[in-house]
Amino acid sequence: MQQLSFMLPEIDRTETKKVVEKALESYKVYLLMDPEELQPKVTSSLKLVPAAPSNQFHSTTEEVAVKKIDMERKRKEYINRIRKAVNRLNYYERSIVLKRYLNSDDVYDYEVYNELGFSERKYYRVKSRAFYKLAFILRIEVYKEDGENK
Repeated sequence: MQQLSFMLPEIDRTETKKVVEKALESYKVYLLMDPEELQPKVTSSLKLVPAAPSNQFHSTTEEVAVKKIDMERKRKEYINRIRKAVNRLNYYERSIVLKRYLNSDDVYDYEVYNELGFSERKYYRVKSRAFYKLAFILRIEVYKEDGENK
């Protein structure tokens, strides 16, 4: 009987950590985001060519409204996706992520591990595990290339 050998590709921990940190930072930005650049123009524009009847939007107000709604939907989906992922972590992992990355104040690692009563080593071990889990939950993990040294 022949045994199947299936090797999972190796995770690039450094790149995966960067991607997860970027996702958590995007979450904070999305919470603050209000797309003012998509406000409709209030000045009228003159055209020499008469409008042709079609089913397309020609009004900038309508185009801006559609873009705003679409952007808002994507923003809310992203926020919910991150919240659900963080809520799947265990208590300590979730505490670290919330206090370090999703809190409105900028906080340093040493402040978080002192507040939680962790040793520095335990803090980084739990944080690393949380990032690893988040990467898989969000499906943003980064794999090493076949040619890289292991």
